[in-house]
Amino acid sequence: MDGQQSQQLFKRTQKDYSLPFKLQVIEEVEKGQLSYKQAQRKYGIQGRSTVLVWLRKHGSLEWKTDNPMKGKETPYQKIRELEKQLKRLQKEKEILNKAIEIADQQMGTDIKKKYLDLLSKASGQQANEGTASD
Repeated sequence: MDGQQSQQLFKRTQKDYSLPFKLQVIEEVEKGQLSYKQAQRKYGIQGRSTVLVWLRKHGSLEWKTDNPMKGKETPYQKIRELEKQLKRLQKEKEILNKAIEIADQQMGTDIKKKYLDLLSKASGQQANEGTASD
């Protein structure tokens, strides 16, 4: 037999993985450091669904979907999405503030000052109501 034939005849054996090892892999996947497929390649885990089974059994996230990486964001992905949303909201705020300034100039009003006065009075009343009920 040559080397190629012996490789074809090599029979895979099932590996038993320790619980600490499984938990380490699960932690890396749930933190978003690796996808479950990347974890399989990194650690040489042979079964295609082995890591998914571990995630469903021992993981802290919900892994019940057919393809968990499509329907479930990792914490890292969620943080990135929230950062994008925060930037968008900050830009919207800048645009609205600029629109108020332009409206104030064109109409000769002071909308922002009036709004801030009303806001501070309202928060002052809420603070007084909170201390009065204590």
